[in-house]
Amino acid sequence: MKNDIEEVLISEDEIQQKIKELGAQISKDYKGRVPILISILKGGVIFLVDLMRHISIPIEIEFLGVASYGSSTESSGIIKLTKDCNYDISNRDIILVEDIIDTGLSIKYIINLLKNKNPKSIKTCVLLDKPEAHKQDIKIDYKGFTVPNKFVVGYGLDYKEKYRNLPFIGILKKEIYQ
Repeated sequence: MKNDIEEVLISEDEIQQKIKELGAQISKDYKGRVPILISILKGGVIFLVDLMRHISIPIEIEFLGVASYGSSTESSGIIKLTKDCNYDISNRDIILVEDIIDTGLSIKYIINLLKNKNPKSIKTCVLLDKPEAHKQDIKIDYKGFTVPNKFVVGYGLDYKEKYRNLPFIGILKKEIYQ
């Protein structure tokens, strides 16, 4: 798999250091509260697991599933809910944990979906942001890294369900997906 990577953008050590910082900030900001961390499946799971280990306050976790890529390297623009939230989140603090914001369409869809369930608050915690690809105005409350508008894999991000288990973020060679 590593031979399919053109360039490592963010090393495993850099990712882990940033996650420690994000966990400390969330712990400080939510002291005295019990937020629900909602991970967006499947890509956000690895980020969620490492992040929650660095949060020093009580938390709960939940999962939502959406699909917008299929087997492509670009969002289709059509968002499909594949797994809804099972929790009653009314009057609760929600932190959406997402691997990447690309176009912003998925996260906007999810935020609107959750707002209809009357949470007390909704914040976003995103490992990677691709501002050049945004088609929506998105407020990111906790951000890991800004990346260029290239197709990245690793640390939960995939191409055709492969590469999620790489411990770093890398740019996939174009010949792999063309």
